[in-house]
Amino acid sequence: MTISNRLNKYLVENEVKYDLVSHPHSVSSLNSAIGAHVPATQVAKAVILEDHEGRKIMAVLPANHKVSLRSLGDKLNRDLHLLKEQQIYPMFNDCENGAIPSLGAVYNLEAVYDDLLVNAKEIYFEAGDHSSLVHMSRQSFIRLIKDAKHLRFSYQSVH
Repeated sequence: MTISNRLNKYLVENEVKYDLVSHPHSVSSLNSAIGAHVPATQVAKAVILEDHEGRKIMAVLPANHKVSLRSLGDKLNRDLHLLKEQQIYPMFNDCENGAIPSLGAVYNLEAVYDDLLVNAKEIYFEAGDHSSLVHMSRQSFIRLIKDAKHLRFSYQSVH
């Protein structure tokens, strides 16, 4: 079990209590939730988007949901598209490819969080590898994302 160096430093600096939950190697946040035996609604996954001006944004939503690009774009008044994986990997060079921690501030990224996440009792998200999740209280997560935008922009894709 490992945690991204930048993420660990950020959590320590912000005096956030957290623990790591191990799970079998997975290729998605939804599979991480299943492997760790935690509700997918409590696992925050990060999706990296780009707007029509080349600005990047991290959209964070429950692992069993998908981003509605139209809804989010309308709410932000931006034309959004998914960033290609090869463009994402260098942005998170202290993480395994595809294991993106869901705190945009750690990576100096603008972030928007789906309102559904603040309803979760506890929050889990990728630690930066494919075999561990960061686990923290709802209150700690809300404190960390207090300056980010909160909108409703996802739809459930897996029940």
